[in-house]
Amino acid sequence: MARIIGINIPDEKVIEIGLSYIYGIGPSLAKKILTDCNIPLNKKAKELTQDDISLLKQYIEKNYRVEGDLKRDVMMNIKRLRDIGSWRGSRHAKGLPVRGQTTRINNRTVRHNVRKTVGSGRKAAPGPK
Repeated sequence: MARIIGINIPDEKVIEIGLSYIYGIGPSLAKKILTDCNIPLNKKAKELTQDDISLLKQYIEKNYRVEGDLKRDVMMNIKRLRDIGSWRGSRHAKGLPVRGQTTRINNRTVRHNVRKTVGSGRKAAPGPK
């Protein structure tokens, strides 16, 4: 397995798809990284040489924020919004949708409010003893 920035990339994956296992790198950014490093897009991860892997590591670390640094930045941005008391910060704190979505009907996923269906009818009343 190729290991880039602490993430194992499966051997059978095409490297263009495998790079998207890294937090902060999506399909379009992976394509741009590979073209800048002169690595073919359809090459499998197991076909990469150590030189290719080290080139990818150096290029990604030099030019992009990924994994821990990016997660830390996102958390600090959310913390800043909470501290200044903004609307978005309060929505983050309450676990509600932040970007204007309605909460009257469709908010089950964000609030973890999964409603289970109730069986048919009510429970039978307890009988006399």
